[in-house]
Amino acid sequence: MMYLLASRQNDGKKLNPRRDVPSYPKYTLSQETIEALKKPTFDVWHWEHNEMLSCLEYMYHDLGLVKEFNMNPITLKRWLLGIQENYRSNPFHNFRHCFCVSQMMYGMINLCNLPEKMTLTDMGILMTAAVCHDLDHPGYNNTYQINARTELAVRYNDISPLENHHCAVAFQILSLPECNIFANVELEAYKQIRQAIITLILATDMARHGEILDSFKHKVDSFDFTNEEHVTCLKMVLIKCCDISNEVRPTEVAEPWVDCLLEEYFMQSDREKTEGLPVAPFMDRDKVTKPTAQIGFIKFVLIPMFETVMKLFPQIEEIMVQPLRDSRDHYEELKQIDDAMTEVGHLFSLNITLSLVNQIPIPTFPS
Repeated sequence: MMYLLASRQNDGKKLNPRRDVPSYPKYTLSQETIEALKKPTFDVWHWEHNEMLSCLEYMYHDLGLVKEFNMNPITLKRWLLGIQENYRSNPFHNFRHCFCVSQMMYGMINLCNLPEKMTLTDMGILMTAAVCHDLDHPGYNNTYQINARTELAVRYNDISPLENHHCAVAFQILSLPECNIFANVELEAYKQIRQAIITLILATDMARHGEILDSFKHKVDSFDFTNEEHVTCLKMVLIKCCDISNEVRPTEVAEPWVDCLLEEYFMQSDREKTEGLPVAPFMDRDKVTKPTAQIGFIKFVLIPMFETVMKLFPQIEEIMVQPLRDSRDHYEELKQIDDAMTEVGHLFSLNITLSLVNQIPIPTFPS
Protein backbone atom coordinates (compact mmCIF):
# COMPACT_ATOMS: atom_id res chain seq x y z
CA MET A 1 0.00 0.00 0.00
CA MET A 2 1.55 3.30 -1.05
CA TYR A 3 0.70 6.88 -0.13
CA LEU A 4 3.90 8.41 -1.47
CA LEU A 5 3.87 11.88 -2.95
CA ALA A 6 3.45 11.50 -6.71
CA SER A 7 6.43 13.78 -7.39
CA ARG A 8 8.52 15.81 -5.02
CA GLN A 9 9.68 17.95 -7.92
CA ASN A 10 6.31 19.00 -9.30
CA ASP A 11 4.25 21.90 -8.04
CA GLY A 12 1.08 19.82 -7.71
CA LYS A 13 2.07 17.32 -5.05
CA LYS A 14 -0.57 14.59 -5.23
CA LEU A 15 -0.87 11.43 -3.21
CA ASN A 16 -1.35 8.20 -5.13
CA PRO A 17 -2.96 5.66 -2.83
CA ARG A 18 -3.42 1.99 -3.60
CA ARG A 19 -6.57 1.21 -1.71
CA ASP A 20 -5.86 -2.22 -0.33
CA VAL A 21 -5.95 -3.34 3.29
CA PRO A 22 -2.99 -2.32 5.48
CA SER A 23 -0.45 -5.08 5.37
CA TYR A 24 1.89 -4.52 8.32
CA PRO A 25 1.69 -7.43 10.72
CA LYS A 26 -0.11 -6.92 14.02
CA TYR A 27 2.43 -7.22 16.80
CA THR A 28 1.19 -8.11 20.25
CA LEU A 29 3.21 -5.85 22.51
CA SER A 30 4.55 -7.51 25.62
CA GLN A 31 3.71 -6.03 29.03
CA GLU A 32 7.39 -5.11 29.33
CA THR A 33 7.25 -3.11 26.07
CA ILE A 34 3.97 -1.45 27.09
CA GLU A 35 5.55 -0.20 30.33
CA ALA A 36 8.81 0.82 28.62
CA LEU A 37 6.91 2.85 25.99
CA LYS A 38 5.86 5.32 28.69
CA LYS A 39 9.44 6.15 29.69
CA PRO A 40 12.19 8.34 28.15
CA THR A 41 14.61 5.42 28.64
CA PHE A 42 12.85 3.52 25.82
CA ASP A 43 15.41 2.20 23.31
CA VAL A 44 14.17 3.54 19.97
CA TRP A 45 16.94 1.76 18.00
CA HIS A 46 15.59 -1.67 18.89
CA TRP A 47 12.56 -1.64 16.57
CA GLU A 48 11.77 -2.26 12.89
CA HIS A 49 9.38 0.12 11.08
CA ASN A 50 6.46 -2.31 11.39
CA GLU A 51 7.01 -2.59 15.13
CA MET A 52 7.16 1.19 15.49
CA LEU A 53 3.86 1.42 13.60
CA SER A 54 2.31 -1.05 16.03
CA CYS A 55 3.64 0.94 18.99
CA LEU A 56 2.12 4.16 17.61
CA GLU A 57 -1.17 2.36 16.99
CA TYR A 58 -1.11 1.12 20.59
CA MET A 59 -0.56 4.67 21.91
CA TYR A 60 -3.67 5.96 20.11
CA HIS A 61 -5.76 3.12 21.55
CA ASP A 62 -4.24 3.38 25.04
CA LEU A 63 -4.85 7.14 25.34
CA GLY A 64 -8.49 6.65 24.36
CA LEU A 65 -8.10 8.62 21.12
CA VAL A 66 -9.61 5.92 18.90
CA LYS A 67 -12.74 5.98 21.05
CA GLU A 68 -12.79 9.77 21.56
CA PHE A 69 -12.62 10.54 17.82
CA ASN A 70 -14.65 7.47 16.83
CA MET A 71 -11.79 6.32 14.57
CA ASN A 72 -12.11 3.28 12.38
CA PRO A 73 -9.16 1.11 13.59
CA ILE A 74 -8.38 0.15 9.96
CA THR A 75 -8.27 3.85 9.04
CA LEU A 76 -5.77 4.41 11.87
CA LYS A 77 -3.56 1.67 10.39
CA ARG A 78 -3.81 3.14 6.88
CA TRP A 79 -3.05 6.63 8.17
CA LEU A 80 0.04 5.44 10.04
CA LEU A 81 1.29 3.65 6.91
CA GLY A 82 0.71 6.81 4.90
CA ILE A 83 2.70 8.76 7.48
CA GLN A 84 5.61 6.31 7.45
CA GLU A 85 5.80 6.26 3.66
CA ASN A 86 6.06 10.05 3.52
CA TYR A 87 9.13 10.30 5.72
CA ARG A 88 12.29 10.23 3.63
CA SER A 89 15.40 8.13 4.32
CA ASN A 90 17.46 11.02 5.69
CA PRO A 91 20.23 10.33 8.21
CA PHE A 92 18.28 12.17 10.95
CA HIS A 93 14.91 13.52 9.80
CA ASN A 94 13.35 10.13 9.08
CA PHE A 95 10.53 7.91 10.36
CA ARG A 96 12.56 6.77 13.39
CA HIS A 97 12.91 10.43 14.44
CA CYS A 98 9.13 10.79 14.02
CA PHE A 99 8.69 7.74 16.27
CA CYS A 100 11.17 9.15 18.82
CA VAL A 101 9.29 12.43 19.10
CA SER A 102 5.90 10.69 19.29
CA GLN A 103 7.10 8.20 21.92
CA MET A 104 8.56 11.04 24.02
CA MET A 105 5.24 12.89 23.73
CA TYR A 106 3.39 9.76 24.89
CA GLY A 107 5.89 9.52 27.76
CA MET A 108 5.38 13.14 28.80
CA ILE A 109 1.59 12.79 28.59
CA ASN A 110 1.87 9.90 31.07
CA LEU A 111 4.60 11.34 33.29
CA CYS A 112 2.90 14.73 33.63
CA ASN A 113 -0.59 13.20 34.05
CA LEU A 114 -1.84 15.44 31.26
CA PRO A 115 -5.20 13.63 30.75
CA GLU A 116 -6.15 14.81 34.27
CA LYS A 117 -5.46 18.45 33.36
CA MET A 118 -6.29 18.71 29.65
CA THR A 119 -8.91 17.30 27.27
CA LEU A 120 -8.68 14.15 25.17
CA THR A 121 -8.87 16.43 22.15
CA ASP A 122 -5.67 18.09 23.42
CA MET A 123 -4.05 14.62 23.70
CA GLY A 124 -5.05 13.87 20.11
CA ILE A 125 -3.63 17.19 18.92
CA LEU A 126 -0.32 16.62 20.76
CA MET A 127 0.13 13.07 19.46
CA THR A 128 -0.93 13.81 15.88
CA ALA A 129 1.28 16.90 15.64
CA ALA A 130 4.22 14.85 16.95
CA VAL A 131 3.62 12.08 14.40
CA CYS A 132 3.32 14.57 11.50
CA HIS A 133 5.83 17.22 12.55
CA ASP A 134 8.63 16.46 10.01
CA LEU A 135 6.72 14.84 7.13
CA ASP A 136 8.64 14.79 3.81
CA HIS A 137 11.64 16.60 5.34
CA PRO A 138 14.20 16.94 2.52
CA GLY A 139 17.25 16.81 4.81
CA TYR A 140 18.21 20.47 4.24
CA ASN A 141 17.08 23.07 6.77
CA ASN A 142 15.18 26.35 6.40
CA THR A 143 18.37 28.38 6.08
CA TYR A 144 19.37 26.32 3.06
CA GLN A 145 15.85 26.53 1.57
CA ILE A 146 15.85 30.32 1.85
CA ASN A 147 19.44 30.90 0.70
CA ALA A 148 19.07 28.50 -2.24
CA ARG A 149 15.66 30.01 -3.12
CA THR A 150 14.11 26.56 -3.36
CA GLU A 151 10.58 25.84 -4.46
CA LEU A 152 9.49 25.51 -0.81
CA ALA A 153 11.03 28.86 0.17
CA VAL A 154 9.35 30.58 -2.77
CA ARG A 155 6.00 28.93 -2.04
CA TYR A 156 6.01 29.91 1.64
CA ASN A 157 7.64 33.34 1.23
CA ASP A 158 10.68 32.34 3.33
CA ILE A 159 8.42 31.92 6.39
CA SER A 160 9.12 28.53 8.05
CA PRO A 161 9.12 26.80 4.64
CA LEU A 162 9.78 23.31 6.01
CA GLU A 163 7.26 23.46 8.85
CA ASN A 164 4.59 24.80 6.48
CA HIS A 165 5.40 21.93 4.12
CA HIS A 166 5.15 19.33 6.91
CA CYS A 167 1.67 20.69 7.74
CA ALA A 168 0.58 20.63 4.10
CA VAL A 169 1.69 17.02 3.61
CA ALA A 170 0.00 16.00 6.88
CA PHE A 171 -3.34 17.36 5.71
CA GLN A 172 -2.90 15.96 2.21
CA ILE A 173 -2.71 12.52 3.81
CA LEU A 174 -5.70 13.26 6.05
CA SER A 175 -7.65 14.46 2.99
CA LEU A 176 -7.71 10.89 1.69
CA PRO A 177 -10.96 9.32 2.96
CA GLU A 178 -9.25 6.00 3.72
CA CYS A 179 -6.62 7.80 5.85
CA ASN A 180 -8.81 10.38 7.58
CA ILE A 181 -8.66 9.47 11.27
CA PHE A 182 -10.85 12.53 12.00
CA ALA A 183 -13.58 11.57 9.49
CA ASN A 184 -16.18 11.11 12.23
CA VAL A 185 -15.46 14.42 13.97
CA GLU A 186 -17.96 17.25 13.49
CA LEU A 187 -16.88 19.97 11.06
CA GLU A 188 -16.40 22.76 13.61
CA ALA A 189 -14.43 20.48 15.92
CA TYR A 190 -12.29 19.34 12.99
CA LYS A 191 -11.48 22.95 12.05
CA GLN A 192 -10.24 23.58 15.61
CA ILE A 193 -8.19 20.36 15.62
CA ARG A 194 -6.65 21.23 12.26
CA GLN A 195 -5.71 24.74 13.39
CA ALA A 196 -4.24 23.43 16.63
CA ILE A 197 -2.09 20.82 14.84
CA ILE A 198 -0.82 23.48 12.42
CA THR A 199 0.04 25.77 15.36
CA LEU A 200 2.09 23.01 17.02
CA ILE A 201 3.99 21.92 13.91
CA LEU A 202 4.83 25.56 13.07
CA ALA A 203 6.12 25.94 16.65
CA THR A 204 8.90 23.42 15.91
CA ASP A 205 10.77 25.99 13.80
CA MET A 206 13.81 26.69 16.03
CA ALA A 207 13.93 30.25 14.66
CA ARG A 208 10.93 30.87 16.97
CA HIS A 209 12.49 29.21 20.03
CA GLY A 210 13.15 32.39 22.05
CA GLU A 211 9.75 33.88 21.32
CA ILE A 212 7.84 30.72 22.35
CA LEU A 213 9.89 30.01 25.49
CA ASP A 214 9.64 33.64 26.66
CA SER A 215 5.86 33.50 26.23
CA PHE A 216 5.70 30.34 28.34
CA LYS A 217 7.99 31.80 31.04
CA HIS A 218 5.56 34.69 31.48
CA LYS A 219 2.70 32.25 32.06
CA VAL A 220 4.27 29.39 34.01
CA ASP A 221 4.28 30.93 37.51
CA SER A 222 0.53 31.62 37.36
CA PHE A 223 -0.39 28.88 34.90
CA ASP A 224 -4.11 28.29 34.43
CA PHE A 225 -5.27 25.07 32.77
CA THR A 226 -8.68 26.67 32.14
CA ASN A 227 -7.04 29.44 30.09
CA GLU A 228 -6.99 28.43 26.41
CA GLU A 229 -4.03 30.69 25.61
CA HIS A 230 -2.00 29.16 28.45
CA VAL A 231 -2.80 25.60 27.34
CA THR A 232 -1.93 26.36 23.70
CA CYS A 233 1.41 27.81 24.79
CA LEU A 234 2.11 24.72 26.93
CA LYS A 235 1.32 22.42 23.98
CA MET A 236 3.75 24.39 21.81
CA VAL A 237 6.48 23.99 24.42
CA LEU A 238 5.72 20.27 24.85
CA ILE A 239 6.14 19.50 21.15
CA LYS A 240 9.34 21.56 21.15
CA CYS A 241 10.66 19.55 24.11
CA CYS A 242 9.84 16.25 22.40
CA ASP A 243 11.28 17.34 19.06
CA ILE A 244 14.75 17.98 20.52
CA SER A 245 14.65 15.49 23.40
CA ASN A 246 17.27 12.95 22.31
CA GLU A 247 19.71 14.01 25.04
CA VAL A 248 17.08 13.15 27.66
CA ARG A 249 17.56 9.51 26.68
CA PRO A 250 20.36 7.21 27.96
CA THR A 251 23.76 7.92 26.37
CA GLU A 252 23.78 4.70 24.34
CA VAL A 253 20.43 5.71 22.79
CA ALA A 254 21.15 9.43 22.44
CA GLU A 255 24.69 9.45 21.09
CA PRO A 256 24.02 7.70 17.74
CA TRP A 257 21.50 10.48 17.00
CA VAL A 258 24.30 13.06 17.22
CA ASP A 259 26.18 11.14 14.51
CA CYS A 260 23.02 11.06 12.38
CA LEU A 261 22.45 14.80 12.82
CA LEU A 262 26.06 15.69 12.01
CA GLU A 263 25.92 13.49 8.90
CA GLU A 264 22.88 15.44 7.72
CA TYR A 265 24.52 18.76 8.62
CA PHE A 266 27.68 17.85 6.71
CA MET A 267 25.66 16.86 3.64
CA GLN A 268 24.07 20.32 3.73
CA SER A 269 27.30 22.27 4.35
CA ASP A 270 29.10 20.34 1.57
CA ARG A 271 26.29 21.28 -0.79
CA GLU A 272 26.33 24.91 0.39
CA LYS A 273 30.08 25.12 -0.30
CA THR A 274 29.56 23.64 -3.77
CA GLU A 275 26.73 26.11 -4.51
CA GLY A 276 28.57 29.11 -3.04
CA LEU A 277 26.04 29.60 -0.23
CA PRO A 278 26.78 30.68 3.37
CA VAL A 279 27.80 27.82 5.70
CA ALA A 280 26.91 27.81 9.41
CA PRO A 281 29.99 26.96 11.54
CA PHE A 282 27.99 24.38 13.56
CA MET A 283 27.33 22.44 10.34
CA ASP A 284 30.84 22.62 8.88
CA ARG A 285 32.73 19.31 9.04
CA ASP A 286 36.02 21.27 9.27
CA LYS A 287 34.92 23.18 12.37
CA VAL A 288 32.54 21.11 14.48
CA THR A 289 33.04 18.11 16.79
CA LYS A 290 30.46 16.08 18.69
CA PRO A 291 31.22 17.80 22.02
CA THR A 292 31.23 21.33 20.56
CA ALA A 293 27.99 20.54 18.71
CA GLN A 294 26.23 19.40 21.88
CA ILE A 295 27.52 21.44 24.82
CA GLY A 296 26.06 24.82 23.83
CA PHE A 297 22.78 23.27 22.67
CA ILE A 298 22.30 21.37 25.93
CA LYS A 299 23.36 24.28 28.18
CA PHE A 300 21.56 27.14 26.46
CA VAL A 301 18.57 25.53 24.73
CA LEU A 302 17.60 22.20 26.30
CA ILE A 303 18.24 22.69 30.02
CA PRO A 304 16.59 26.17 30.26
CA MET A 305 13.49 24.92 28.40
CA PHE A 306 13.09 21.69 30.38
CA GLU A 307 13.76 23.50 33.69
CA THR A 308 10.97 25.94 32.82
CA VAL A 309 8.59 23.01 32.14
CA MET A 310 9.78 21.51 35.46
CA LYS A 311 8.23 24.47 37.30
CA LEU A 312 4.83 23.20 36.16
CA PHE A 313 5.67 19.49 36.36
CA PRO A 314 8.32 18.91 39.08
CA GLN A 315 8.14 15.16 38.46
CA ILE A 316 10.18 15.50 35.25
CA GLU A 317 13.35 16.56 37.10
CA GLU A 318 14.69 13.12 37.95
CA ILE A 319 13.71 11.35 34.73
CA MET A 320 14.21 14.14 32.16
CA VAL A 321 16.17 17.14 33.49
CA GLN A 322 18.89 15.30 35.42
CA PRO A 323 19.84 13.20 32.35
CA LEU A 324 20.31 16.50 30.45
CA ARG A 325 22.68 17.77 33.16
CA ASP A 326 24.54 14.44 33.04
CA SER A 327 24.76 14.67 29.24
CA ARG A 328 26.17 18.22 29.49
CA ASP A 329 28.83 16.96 31.92
CA HIS A 330 29.60 13.99 29.65
CA TYR A 331 30.24 16.18 26.62
CA GLU A 332 32.24 18.72 28.63
CA GLU A 333 34.52 15.87 29.76
CA LEU A 334 34.85 14.70 26.14
CA LYS A 335 35.74 18.24 25.11
CA GLN A 336 38.46 18.42 27.77
CA ILE A 337 39.91 15.15 26.43
CA ASP A 338 39.70 16.46 22.84
CA ASP A 339 41.40 19.72 23.88
CA ALA A 340 44.14 17.83 25.71
CA MET A 341 44.73 15.56 22.71
CA THR A 342 44.90 18.59 20.42
CA GLU A 343 47.44 20.22 22.75
CA VAL A 344 49.52 17.04 22.80
CA GLY A 345 49.33 16.94 19.00
CA HIS A 346 50.57 20.53 18.76
CA LEU A 347 53.45 19.85 21.16
CA PHE A 348 54.38 16.70 19.23
CA SER A 349 54.40 18.64 15.95
CA LEU A 350 56.52 21.35 17.54
CA ASN A 351 59.03 18.79 18.87
CA ILE A 352 59.30 17.16 15.46
CA THR A 353 59.89 20.56 13.86
CA LEU A 354 62.58 21.47 16.41
CA SER A 355 64.26 18.07 15.97
CA LEU A 356 64.41 18.58 12.23
CA VAL A 357 65.78 22.08 12.70
CA ASN A 358 68.49 20.77 15.05
CA GLN A 359 69.53 18.16 12.48
CA ILE A 360 70.16 20.74 9.76
CA PRO A 361 73.97 21.23 9.54
CA ILE A 362 75.06 24.81 10.12
CA PRO A 363 77.28 25.86 7.24
CA THR A 364 80.78 27.11 8.08
CA PHE A 365 82.56 29.67 5.98
CA PRO A 366 86.32 29.99 5.57
CA SER A 367 87.70 33.04 7.33
